[in-house]
Amino acid sequence: MRKLFQEDLHNLGDQLSDIAVLVTEAMEKAYRSFEMADVQLAEEVIAADARIDAKQSDLDEKAIELLALQGPVASDLRLIVGALRMSTSLERMGDLARHIAQLTRLRYPDTVAPAALVEVYRKMAEKDVAIAKKLVELMVTRQLELVAEIHSLNEQINEMHAGIFITIARPGWEASAATTADVTLASRYFERFGDHGVSVARKIQYLVTGEWEPEPAA
Repeated sequence: MRKLFQEDLHNLGDQLSDIAVLVTEAMEKAYRSFEMADVQLAEEVIAADARIDAKQSDLDEKAIELLALQGPVASDLRLIVGALRMSTSLERMGDLARHIAQLTRLRYPDTVAPAALVEVYRKMAEKDVAIAKKLVELMVTRQLELVAEIHSLNEQINEMHAGIFITIARPGWEASAATTADVTLASRYFERFGDHGVSVARKIQYLVTGEWEPEPAA
């Protein structure tokens, strides 16, 4: 029974990795659709989000079953509860990629971003994808130096997010109200994707070390 239980715990980790891979693909495709006004690709991202949701549901059901039937000890309990919390963050990352694709669909055949912000969004998206890929690697290898790298990438995204708000607040900003709303939402989606990535990374660090480090002061 104990061997089967350990196999179930290992499978939870595999399920998390699978979701993280799907989330990475979702952000890659969502940004390509956003940049190129590719509505077909946007539709693919929107439709594929259901698969992420289903995988999260399957993981959560299995985790709850293990909690109810196995009476896990402290270290195993930490892993199961951590998996539940990480699956929620990963599912939300998938939702944020879907929101970006929905902006593409809303503004088609036009692109969402005005020319002045195209490069900023490209950099934000590249860093989001890098965070997602490093999460997959972190889940597989447990190499904790990746946590610091994820934090660094997210800090860079936060700086660009703040820069977009400065840009649209300047007197010279002449875009329409609709474009301004889209720009604000898109920046928020990219920024929140990174934040959730950091949340997952911190939980993995906790699983490895058993020590919870508080968020650094802003």
